[in-house]
Amino acid sequence: MNKSILFSFLFVQNILFAQFFERNLSSEKWQFKNSKENKWLMASVPGTVHLDLMNNKIIPDPYQDKNEKKVQWVENEDWDYQTSFNISSKELANQNIDLVFNGLDTFSEIYLNGKLLQSTDNMFRKWTIPVKQNLKTGENTLQVKFKSAVNVGKELAKKVPFTTPESPRSYVRKAQYQFGWDWGPRLVTAGIWKNVQLNFWNQAKLENVKIEQKAFTRQKADLNIHAEIFAEKEGKYSFLINKISQNITLKSGKNIISIPYQIQNPKLWQPNGWGDPNLYQLKISLQKDSKTIAEKSERIGLRTVELIQEKNEKGKSFYFKVNGNPMYAKGTNLIPSDSFTPRITKEKYQKLIKDCKEANMNMIRVWGGGIYEDDEFFKACDENGILVWQDFMFAGSFYPSDENFQKNVEMEVKDQVERLQNYPSLALWCGNNEVDEAIVNWGYQKQFKYSKEDSVQVWKDYKKIFHEVIPNAIKKYATNDKQIYWPSSPSIGWGHQESLTEGDSHYWGVWWGEQPFEIYNEKVPRFASEYGFQGMPTLETTKSMFSGAPDLSLQNGTIKAHEKHSRGWEIIDNYMKRDYHIPTDFVKYNYVSQLLQARGMQIAIEAHRRAKPYNMGTLYWQLNDCWPVVSWSSIDYLGNWKALHYQIKRSFENQVILTEEKDGVLNFYAVNDELKKFDDVHLETQVISFKGAVLDEVSSVPNGKILEGILKLDPIEIENLIGDKDKNEVFLHLILKDRNDKVIAENNYFFSKPKDLKLTRPSIQIKKISSTEIEVSTDVLVKDVYLIGDTHFSDNFFDLLPGTSKRIKLSEPLEKVEVMSLWDTINE
Repeated sequence: MNKSILFSFLFVQNILFAQFFERNLSSEKWQFKNSKENKWLMASVPGTVHLDLMNNKIIPDPYQDKNEKKVQWVENEDWDYQTSFNISSKELANQNIDLVFNGLDTFSEIYLNGKLLQSTDNMFRKWTIPVKQNLKTGENTLQVKFKSAVNVGKELAKKVPFTTPESPRSYVRKAQYQFGWDWGPRLVTAGIWKNVQLNFWNQAKLENVKIEQKAFTRQKADLNIHAEIFAEKEGKYSFLINKISQNITLKSGKNIISIPYQIQNPKLWQPNGWGDPNLYQLKISLQKDSKTIAEKSERIGLRTVELIQEKNEKGKSFYFKVNGNPMYAKGTNLIPSDSFTPRITKEKYQKLIKDCKEANMNMIRVWGGGIYEDDEFFKACDENGILVWQDFMFAGSFYPSDENFQKNVEMEVKDQVERLQNYPSLALWCGNNEVDEAIVNWGYQKQFKYSKEDSVQVWKDYKKIFHEVIPNAIKKYATNDKQIYWPSSPSIGWGHQESLTEGDSHYWGVWWGEQPFEIYNEKVPRFASEYGFQGMPTLETTKSMFSGAPDLSLQNGTIKAHEKHSRGWEIIDNYMKRDYHIPTDFVKYNYVSQLLQARGMQIAIEAHRRAKPYNMGTLYWQLNDCWPVVSWSSIDYLGNWKALHYQIKRSFENQVILTEEKDGVLNFYAVNDELKKFDDVHLETQVISFKGAVLDEVSSVPNGKILEGILKLDPIEIENLIGDKDKNEVFLHLILKDRNDKVIAENNYFFSKPKDLKLTRPSIQIKKISSTEIEVSTDVLVKDVYLIGDTHFSDNFFDLLPGTSKRIKLSEPLEKVEVMSLWDTINE
């Protein structure tokens, strides 16, 4: 018997005796075509029609040049996908065979051997179809015919008696950002965007295992394991949790069981900065006559999360209590990492979340205009101690509430709650992004000339979906009754005073309101869940915008096309004039735009953290990009850290010493976000000239301890600090130390804006320590050291004090590292 025959024999034998197994149909040979045409082309599953068209050289890469406009026709066409696969008689002998589509984008009809099995209308749902009776031994043909989501959406919109904003995207349960955003292209996709498989099962199948954490002490954690089991016949079975068996009796059909389980001497899952995110693996299996017929694995963490809202004289608190302790939330907002979601790899998810951990974050908000991210995203958050604020996928528009829409949304919530609720990183479900805000504050009713009845209907629709359908579905399908639901983010729009005294806030007075960065010091909310400012991507990512040799010029049409905000360049320039010299050289402009973005966010974050515990969270907009673009991101499309991400890492340190200037007086705040408390701290301040002379030195010992996470230290008048010295030639170096003189935190404070600083030309030396480590040194102050090279630097865009050096690690060896500083932009 040759090897191939032996393998086939063993494969058939395994199928014969297996009680449950999956067969991946994504790996079959798939084809696609425009429904108007006859010619079939090669396709990939998971995939999208745009990627398939690119691979077949029908359309250019829309991420390059100005190609986005050239591919808009794709969204108006219908597309057909098909594959053929063989079924053996042994496979067909299984009692049950389910065809499972984990994601279809969006309106489709599924045919098996010419018979229509299912119509779909939601990108975010899982579709499971029993198909044993439709399969045959030998070759089977599976077809999925997609309708244009744009055209279907337009037809749905016609049924509503008034014009809705962002039509037709509001009517289709599909990733909203695909219709274009002020940071993303319009690429309305279609296709089989997640895996498709055949599930074979016999006697019973195990579904929807939900882990309920009842109570825990240091000695034990009490859990309930809930499972949904479909049994072919009534009978006795065994249910095993990590090999601990319990006998159960199942009826024919659907069964819901609950089994208690204990973990001895449990270790808590802690958010990043508080300890280890301890995880436990639970292997759950179902047996019949001592044979395993179904099994699942769940990885859990033991923790409690509460959203605390308590009225006080200043309004109402808004903060997360984790494992019984108030947690200051430090983090960001996530958008999809690609306009073509099948290209978001497990490695990309892991890197993004590790970059969050490295930047001292403990929370990430999944924004409501994108997708419910892959399980790999949540696994990465679990492993790195990052809590997830999870929006449902509704953003910045009005949504209908007809019966079909309600049912569709309920099933979407069911699928996502059942998939995600066991992840310990999941902290909160939020109904939507800025839908309440859009209805109340954006003036659409006036723009579209709504009648009073129209306006009333819009609000009724809103209340129905976000205050009834979604929260009721969570209660219905979530086992854990401690699931937190928040109807809309923000809860109150940024033009209203209440947005600063309760709930969560999206403060856009900076950028949209074009107010100066310093307004952040005044507009401090309870919980800042969105705020931001744009900066250019790195040079490497900027060059990737071009299909050929890059023309790095601000006048270049390609670079202009990769700024999706209609006034983006103008707003960046206006802010840059306030704080920096505007360079004429492109590379220097790119650099300063990143510094500008980082400076704005530093001012915001420091204002938020100084206000602790009034403010208990700061999530900046945004972490990442879906294509090469000028945007609010701190990490660009290719995964490179912009200046902002390096600054975020510094600003989010667990211990920081912060300065606030008010009426000629400097106030100092020692902030501690760890559970560990510090006492008997003291502050050392040094006034240093840019050339390195220490002009004044003061040690301040406060009468207090950092017990509640923040301590205001003794203020100092600026005049007493610098006297007759030129404030444009000196800076304040701050060192916070504990009782043993150990440094807890350091910071620098400049008395003037960057454009006014009288910097001295530095002599920057770069010494090679090893192939992946360098040492940077200087004679005088270097403001905003910018290391340039095709590698990731462990630190960048940092200040280097006179006569000091700093060691930097490189992710990849470089022959040469170029360097730039703020001095180069002032004296170009």
